[in-house]
Amino acid sequence: MKTLALLREATGLNLTRTTVERAVKQRMEALGVDDRKLYTAQLDAQELAALIELVVVPESWLFRDPQAFVVAAEFARARLAEGGRMVRMLSIPCAGGEEPYTLAMALCDAGIPPSAFAIDAVDISAACIARAESGLFGRNAFRGKDLSFRERHFTPVDDELFAIDAGLRRRVRFRQGNLLTSELAAPRTYDVIFCRNLLIYFDRETTTTAIGRLEELLADDGVLLAGYAEVPSFTRNGFTPLPYRQAFALRKAGAPAQAEPIWGRLPLARSEGADRAAAASVAPAQPPTPRPVARPRPAPPRATAPAKTSPPVPAPVLTTLAPTADLALARQLADLGRHVEAAAACRAVLAQQGDNAEAWFLLGLLTIGTQPEQAEEHLRRCIYLQPDHYDALCHLALLAGQRGDPGAASTLKARAARVWRRQHTTKATP
Repeated sequence: MKTLALLREATGLNLTRTTVERAVKQRMEALGVDDRKLYTAQLDAQELAALIELVVVPESWLFRDPQAFVVAAEFARARLAEGGRMVRMLSIPCAGGEEPYTLAMALCDAGIPPSAFAIDAVDISAACIARAESGLFGRNAFRGKDLSFRERHFTPVDDELFAIDAGLRRRVRFRQGNLLTSELAAPRTYDVIFCRNLLIYFDRETTTTAIGRLEELLADDGVLLAGYAEVPSFTRNGFTPLPYRQAFALRKAGAPAQAEPIWGRLPLARSEGADRAAAASVAPAQPPTPRPVARPRPAPPRATAPAKTSPPVPAPVLTTLAPTADLALARQLADLGRHVEAAAACRAVLAQQGDNAEAWFLLGLLTIGTQPEQAEEHLRRCIYLQPDHYDALCHLALLAGQRGDPGAASTLKARAARVWRRQHTTKATP
């Protein structure tokens, strides 16, 4: 089996050839091997693990998207008020421990005693797990204006490193594992699951499988916190958004009916609390394409469902041209991992149709893993032509966050949310 296929099978990630080749080259240089065939022939489990460390590049920080942790803490408080049992939570992937430790801090700050909760944290990277277990964080992990939590829960080690409180460390159990293949826990073990910014790296089939595993692990009345760009994938696979602004929280759509479900009793919910309001507040209009391998799809139809006695409301007029055969070919090539050819097909379309927003979008996704600055230009061209292109807005927000511009990322997230609310409200109008 080729190295690319081995890594995809081992991680579930939709990796590009460029990413894998870069990792292989780095490992060959480290081992002093010049012959690619020899390296491939000697590729064992240990070496495959070393390659995985190079293709998995975690990027996180403490209290990232803080509203999600507020929801988790309020949910835990309500759960404990019901029966006083321990609240079980899962963070996957956990990167260097930023998310599970933030969760522990948020729970303590909400007055929940450490003995009342337990957090499992899982990541495919052994290096990430080792770093997380150390409990040490550099200054880059502390972002944002409010860093008062650092004074409450950390002790300075030197000018650059801070150690988290030992009591909080004991409430988080780290382990190396894979959501797709590892036996993580018994069904319905977790009251709260954080799984953010993982599905964007999967293809559609793997995304469905991953969501199925999460659905099995989550309690029937539990809450799942997703990345903002991943909510549509969950809603297409058995989850329903909850009405907590900027938290991107979901519940199981098929959970047994309750007279007063726990998620409806949280003080964070808006007055109506209806599913339609929930979806309009947090869910995007169409599923984002995972990166780094692109699987863009045409924007969904936006015609409204007219009332029986009223004339139909016309759909918004898009500025893009209808997808052509060449663009369909570009999508097919992208799905096959033939990114150079797919990009060439996109450029051929744009040479004839420079205002084809979908072609600019696909070209942006094809370059996002190797040329992020160029990818950003392509995606901006897309939203210039089609301002309500949700997928492009989501990926631009991701790029802004990766380059350390939280203000731009927040603006793009808010813009994407407005697009969703407008489109979804229109669709839901009787």
